[in-house]
Amino acid sequence: MRKLAVAGCGYWGPNLIRNFNALPDCEVRSICDRDTARLEHMKELYPQVQTSTEYTDLIEDKEIEAIVIATPVSLHYGMARRALEAGKHVFIEKPMASSSLECQVLIELAEEGNRTLMIGHTFLYTPVVQKIKEIVDSGELGEIFYISSRRLNLGLFQKDINVAWDLAPHDLSIILYLFGETPVSVNCQGQAHICEGIEDITNMTLTFENGRMATIQSSWLDPNKVREMTIVGSKKMLVYDDLASNDKIKIYDKRVEAPPHYDTFAEFQYAYHYGDMYAPHVQQVECRHFLDSIEMEMEPRSSGRKGMEVVQILEASSRSLHDEGAAIYLSDRISENVTPPTLVKMTG
Repeated sequence: MRKLAVAGCGYWGPNLIRNFNALPDCEVRSICDRDTARLEHMKELYPQVQTSTEYTDLIEDKEIEAIVIATPVSLHYGMARRALEAGKHVFIEKPMASSSLECQVLIELAEEGNRTLMIGHTFLYTPVVQKIKEIVDSGELGEIFYISSRRLNLGLFQKDINVAWDLAPHDLSIILYLFGETPVSVNCQGQAHICEGIEDITNMTLTFENGRMATIQSSWLDPNKVREMTIVGSKKMLVYDDLASNDKIKIYDKRVEAPPHYDTFAEFQYAYHYGDMYAPHVQQVECRHFLDSIEMEMEPRSSGRKGMEVVQILEASSRSLHDEGAAIYLSDRISENVTPPTLVKMTG
């Protein structure tokens, strides 16, 4: 029986508590949050769980093997580092940390202590995204030209990160998973309308080595909630609508074909192919994967290094925003080229 603790009972923490608590070989031993009202509510739902407003209580509890961190991003690094230094496995909600340097330190601590470090890129564990990966890898869509993603809603506004850092990690993790590579460059433009200095709308463009592109539109200011990704291939096109009740994936047998040869410009005509649409059948395993990774000592699908890749892209997007949308190249993105802060034990 694995005993773990959850730090943070705000927006996403209760979901993690519920999912881990439902696993037969897992015990959520403790919950920590600064808000006593939230703790009281969680105690009503899970009377057997210990509650505390002090994170140190979780660190010092020898029976706790792993800590799940679902707090504001600014707290991720310090809390995860203390947990790893205490010899505990760590699950961190996205994004992994506030900088790639912080990510690098956490990765090294996990490796040195032989601890599992996993990032909450939850969509990588959904049957829908697994099915999309299967379809892309099968070649059914042909050569992938580009991916376009929209993640829009009205709120929830964050105080310590902009909308790209808040919403785009989901899309980034999926795109990197489907393409199997990191981008060459990142461009990002955006505006802050509500809170000065915190962009509430952004448009990010990723360019990959083979000319493929991906665009990500993020917004806290859209009247309608949208969670949609379009994958355009040379043979077919796929639309993933995460908000659809049924048929979240639709494949369209549509494409544009250029003629093989022509003699004059007047003879040149593109051929537009319109075929059928079908929705493949698909059958949350993220929490299970974390426990399995600990048990089998294997690298999680959303490992610390995968989490750092996402943070590196987000860092580049912030720099591009500052430089009015200029392209930021990631040629030095490899973790081995990053000099991390000196590893000094944290106390307190």
